[in-house]
Amino acid sequence: MKQADKRKLPYPLLMIILAGILFALMFVAFFLGQYQLSPTQVVNILLSRIFPIEPTWGPVAEVILFQIRLPRIAAAILIGAALATAGATYQGIFRNPMVSPDFLGVSSGASIGAALAIILNLSFNMVQLFAFVFGIVAVLITTSIPKMLRNSSTTILILSGIVVSGIFSSIMSIIRYVADPDTALPAIVFWQMGSLSGVRYGEVMAVSLPMIISLIALIGISWWINVMSLGETQSALVGVDFKLYRCIAIVASTMLAVLSVAIAGTIGWVGIAMPHLSRMLVGVDNRKLIPACCLTGAIFMLIVDTVARNLTRAEIPLGVLTGLIGAPFFIALIYKQRARIE
Repeated sequence: MKQADKRKLPYPLLMIILAGILFALMFVAFFLGQYQLSPTQVVNILLSRIFPIEPTWGPVAEVILFQIRLPRIAAAILIGAALATAGATYQGIFRNPMVSPDFLGVSSGASIGAALAIILNLSFNMVQLFAFVFGIVAVLITTSIPKMLRNSSTTILILSGIVVSGIFSSIMSIIRYVADPDTALPAIVFWQMGSLSGVRYGEVMAVSLPMIISLIALIGISWWINVMSLGETQSALVGVDFKLYRCIAIVASTMLAVLSVAIAGTIGWVGIAMPHLSRMLVGVDNRKLIPACCLTGAIFMLIVDTVARNLTRAEIPLGVLTGLIGAPFFIALIYKQRARIE
C-alpha cells in the first residue's frame, strides 16, 4: 500500500496537470464543431475583447464562439465538477461507493417537472425552472420521511430516496404514456437523455453562483466529511456535530445535482465514475478528493460534450455518451482495484 502511494504524483503537481489538461481541452473545444474555426481565429477573436485587433473573421464566427460555444463549454465544466463533487460527497457521508448524485430523487423529480412544462408547451427557461422546483420537492419529500418515522439514520434516508425515486419514476411513466407522441413525447425523451444544446449565457449565469458557493462549501467542510465517513458514533467521539454537517453536505450536494439536471437533463455515470477515478489519483482523503473531483468531472464532461456535438451531424444526447463511455470506464476502474475491493 505504501509502495502504491509512493508511485503517485505529488498532489500539487497532479492538480496543476489536471488544470492544464482542462484548459487545453477548453481551447480545443472552442474550434471544434459543425462550424469550423481555426486555432488562430479562436485566439484572435478572444484577444479582440482585450486588445484592439483588426477583425479578419466574419461576424458569424464571433457569434458562434461567444454566444454558443463559450456558454456551452462553461456549462459542461460546471456540470461535470458539480456532479463529480456531489457524488464524492454522498459516497463519503453515506459510506456507500455506489451512491450517485440523484439518489435522493433529484433526477426523478426534475424529470417530472420538465415533462409537465413540455406538455404545457412552456418555454425552455420554464422547463428548467419546473425541473429545478420539482427536483427540490423530491429531495424535501425524501428527507421528510425519516423525520416522520422518527429515525434519522443513514440507512432510512437511503431507503427513503429509493422509495421516492421509484414513485416519481412511475409517475413519469404515466406522463410519458399520456403525452402527445408526435410533439411532447419526443421532447420529453430527448430532455431525459441530457443535452447542452439549448444552454446560453442566461442559464449559465443563473446557476454559476449557487454552484460555486456549493462547491466552496463542500471543499470547506471536507475534513468533517472525512470524520462523517467513520459513522455517527465515531463523529460524536471527536466532537463533530454529525447531523449538522451531514445537513450542510446534503444541501450543498443536492443543490449541485438539481441545478445540473435542471439545465442539462439527466446525465448519469459522472457522479459515480469520477469520484472513483479521483480516489485512484489522490486517495480517500476528502480534503484532496473533492478538489480533484472538480477537475476530473469537468474534464470528463467537457470531453463528452465535445464528442457529442462533433461525432455526427445530429447531436448525440449526453446521457447516451456518458453511459457508453462511463460504464466501461467504471468497469475498468473496478478491475484495476479488484484486489483492494476484495
